Amino acid sequence: MKFQSIKFIKKIIKLFYIILVFLSFNIKAQINDDRTEDEIIVHKKSKIQTGFYLGSYFANNYSASAYNGYGFDVNGNQNSFLNSFMYQKIKNQYGGGFGQFDQVAYALGVDQGQWEFNESDMPINMRYVPAIILGFNFKMPLTKNSAFIFNLNGTKLSIEGNFTMTLLKVLGSNPANNSNIKTFSIKGTEKRLLFQLGYQKTFGTDNNINFFGEIGFNGTLSQYNSNIIYINDLQIDLTYYLNQNINPIASPTKPPTGFGLGAFAGLGLNFDFNYQFSMQLMYSPSQEKINIGNKPTLKLQNSVGLRFYYKI
Repeated sequence: MKFQSIKFIKKIIKLFYIILVFLSFNIKAQINDDRTEDEIIVHKKSKIQTGFYLGSYFANNYSASAYNGYGFDVNGNQNSFLNSFMYQKIKNQYGGGFGQFDQVAYALGVDQGQWEFNESDMPINMRYVPAIILGFNFKMPLTKNSAFIFNLNGTKLSIEGNFTMTLLKVLGSNPANNSNIKTFSIKGTEKRLLFQLGYQKTFGTDNNINFFGEIGFNGTLSQYNSNIIYINDLQIDLTYYLNQNINPIASPTKPPTGFGLGAFAGLGLNFDFNYQFSMQLMYSPSQEKINIGNKPTLKLQNSVGLRFYYKI
């Protein structure tokens, strides 16, 4: 997973380089602009700039435990093991409960009931996968080198982990070469929408390339979107909430959604190609509260990306 993340980051950096080379030709247009510098500065001050953001988002794994198969009750608290979505789905709905056909045994390739699943088999290593983040950004200049900014960025995160099951009868002709403990995947998805309001300042006097920094308030709207387990070819959707006729345990009627306040910052390089178009290569850390799951708290998230501004 770490190797894949490095390859992904290298691809993003390569894309940044290609865009920089391509856009650098626009600098010549700025040099040949026949308007005076004062006219250009006035034009910059008088227009709100609209922008587009493309980057990579690296989520903190703290809130990934919300996808560990336990699920939540109607009050938003994590279920006990016996009330968990995984136990109810694996044991009662798919595992031969209430006299039904044991689909889990069939997927495992063993006789009916020849398997075990207990609390020690539950996932403990849930983690987020690096994701693409996209957004619309706006900048209202205050002076030549400072501005108020508003960012609206969104991402869809994937969560991965593993759980185990125990076979009561080892498969294969040579038991010494086979383990009765099998590992399977659990996956989830989460949607996040980030609202950012802050202040941005450019440092330096170069006409084209300068450092910049920004800081402000951050609001994160998060939604628990999906949670699925895979037992070989058997796919079980944990967010398809339990049939109350079979199981009387009260479950949520919709995926948990929450909003949390925090803060963000950013730093990087600002490229002014002409009086209308600019680009920023940036790193942006943010303290976000993912307000779903147990004991939500502020945690550091990270993103790197490109922001393009255009003055209409």
